[in-house]
Amino acid sequence: MAQSNIKVAVQKFGNFLSSMVMPNIGAFIAWGLITALFIPTGFFPNESLAKLVDPMVKYLLPLLIGYTGGKLVHDQRGGVVGAIATMGVIVGSDIPMFLGAMIMGPLGGYIIKKFDQFIEGKVKTGFEMLINNFSAGILGGILAILAFLGVSPAVDGFTGALVVGVDWMVAHGLLPLTSILIEPAKILFLNNAINHGILSPIGAEQIRTNGQSILLLLETNPGPGLGILLAYCFFGKGTAKQSAPGAAIIHFIGGIHEIYFPYVLMRPLLIIAAILGGMSGVFTFVLLGGGLQAVASPGSILAILAATPGNAGSYVANISGVLVAAIVSFIVGSLILKTGKQTEDLDEAARKMQEMKGKKSSVAGSFTKQQGEVPASVQKIVFACDAGMGSSAMGASLLRKKVKQADLNISVTNTAISNIPSDAQIVITQEELTPRAQNKVPDAYHISVDNFLSSPEYDKLIDQLKNDHTTSKAEEEKRVSAENNTDSNDGLLKEENVFLNQHFSSKEEAIRFAGSVLVKGGYVEENYVEAMIERDNMTSTYMGNDVAIPHGTEEAKKNVLRSGFTVIQVPEGVDFDGEKVRLIFGIAGKDGTHLEILSGIAITCSDMDNIEKMVHAKSAKELMAIIQHN
Repeated sequence: MAQSNIKVAVQKFGNFLSSMVMPNIGAFIAWGLITALFIPTGFFPNESLAKLVDPMVKYLLPLLIGYTGGKLVHDQRGGVVGAIATMGVIVGSDIPMFLGAMIMGPLGGYIIKKFDQFIEGKVKTGFEMLINNFSAGILGGILAILAFLGVSPAVDGFTGALVVGVDWMVAHGLLPLTSILIEPAKILFLNNAINHGILSPIGAEQIRTNGQSILLLLETNPGPGLGILLAYCFFGKGTAKQSAPGAAIIHFIGGIHEIYFPYVLMRPLLIIAAILGGMSGVFTFVLLGGGLQAVASPGSILAILAATPGNAGSYVANISGVLVAAIVSFIVGSLILKTGKQTEDLDEAARKMQEMKGKKSSVAGSFTKQQGEVPASVQKIVFACDAGMGSSAMGASLLRKKVKQADLNISVTNTAISNIPSDAQIVITQEELTPRAQNKVPDAYHISVDNFLSSPEYDKLIDQLKNDHTTSKAEEEKRVSAENNTDSNDGLLKEENVFLNQHFSSKEEAIRFAGSVLVKGGYVEENYVEAMIERDNMTSTYMGNDVAIPHGTEEAKKNVLRSGFTVIQVPEGVDFDGEKVRLIFGIAGKDGTHLEILSGIAITCSDMDNIEKMVHAKSAKELMAIIQHN
């Protein structure tokens, strides 16, 4: 258990560092292009334009990282203080302070966040702007001074030690051994921390003195991942083999390395192929004198070619290193795939990768099983989630409204995944749950959505259904009858269960607060709260449009005493797996008596104007009126 907790902590740390870098990749690309084009060894040497290079790498990039790190912790104010604090480490050093920015940015955001929490409710009306501006300035200034005097020298010393270590490894021919750490670190999402926090600053210094740096090829080399994906193209099975060619193109041309992570997770031994491929590539770079004159970000072959010094020897060295890495990882990967039993559940591996990353992956959709067209004569559409209590009910309500507006007499219901009827023709689930739904009803047409409140898939489906639909009077009458027979929802949403201006440090804290309200209101038993945490860990209860609806698992339905709701307003937002949530609807549903009011909430929250009104509501009555009006 302790080892698992450490692994999760490392993965979250890696993801946080990555989140500071990824939004600023465009700036890295701009710096890389200007460097590759205009420095003395560039394609078009230009002394005037080359003056942009040093200020960008010394000031612009660290400041962007510091601002982003602070903003991740405490939104705009955190970003401003984080940038001020980062200036201290920048001025205090002669090397690019990417690593210092990764320290001071989040620290600045954290300090101002704690200050704001401390003074909350204590500032007299009319003095808010004065306090806000001066607190950010004073705390930012203090942190900048501390960074200049303490953090900057410490990072300088650490970087100097790394430079000595790298020089020693190069001198003794040991640089290829870095792949033993770098390739597994990618799977833990520490690649951006390693590349931009350690390798890039040292590499930038080497570029200034030598015109190029081999360090910038250690992490960005797409060869190891390409070899693994090519091995799946020839020796994989099922969906993995079918999807590998497309993944190889995305990885090699697009530079998105994480797309090959699920393929490694299906066969963990493939990490050996990645390591040996990486080592072979680095050895080739060293042997032939490879290197880059700018950061190649993302790690695409196109980016590597663009950052390669403009001489034939450098191109030969860099291309050879990539090809050798791909060939070695392909050979080793092929042997592993041919000699062992393969796990064909690529969707499960992709889900595991997203859990490790701690937020939605931009490439996860690439692994979803391909389907044909929407079936003809659709009579039944089913929304499914784990418990069939919250997210699926809201999604079904929204689509049912659209179906009615389109004059389509088609049944739209919701249920738990375990209870999806065998005659369901179209099944709609969150992306993470689609593999489970496909296993339950493999013959149905499955649609994955990541936003139940405003998914474009709804309108796309309605357009398709308009062309070919069959009425289903029996199903529709049965559904309408069931809805009309539910108990009145009077009293489900009570003023004392509406909480304004709440602050939470984590989604778990927010969910526990919502659960405690339901317990105190007599809606659920105490162990329902843990089931709410478990449900969100299984699949995020984030619904889109800054809304989350935490509720229990299917098994926890027995712990629901009666239906009830709590509404929690979080103006500054709380992080739900990388998504900002400002409205939380805690739900306890029993015997469908909550579905009517939940339908109203769904329709209300599908309009961002209503979201803004509820987030800025000054009283519980005002917030409730917005829901009831819609």
